[in-house]
Amino acid sequence: MQLVHDLLLHVPAFRGAYESHVFRQGGVLPHVFFWDVVQGVVRSFLAEGEEADWRRTLDFLEERSRLGDAAVDEVIVTSFLGDLPSPHEPGHGIVQQLGPVMAAKFGRMRPLG
Repeated sequence: MQLVHDLLLHVPAFRGAYESHVFRQGGVLPHVFFWDVVQGVVRSFLAEGEEADWRRTLDFLEERSRLGDAAVDEVIVTSFLGDLPSPHEPGHGIVQQLGPVMAAKFGRMRPLG
């Protein structure tokens, strides 16, 4: 999927996770790969790791969310926004950093956070 390849160009820190994912899965499964993206973004937000720049990732996903591509939106909403930490979990504050398009989608999907 082009979204995954474009993300790797924008945030090269995900290259290692991508290569491990492709090795384990035998190809790119965007919904599965985005679990690793969420984990890296949350770690970066909590400053527990430097493997992903959470701001660059959120900016990239916000930009892609604005395009209205149904396949891209499905991955971002289901496998990124849907897997962000819940209010009682560490890193939930990242939800307050979402851009307007993703924040609206997140609010519709998870109105209680």
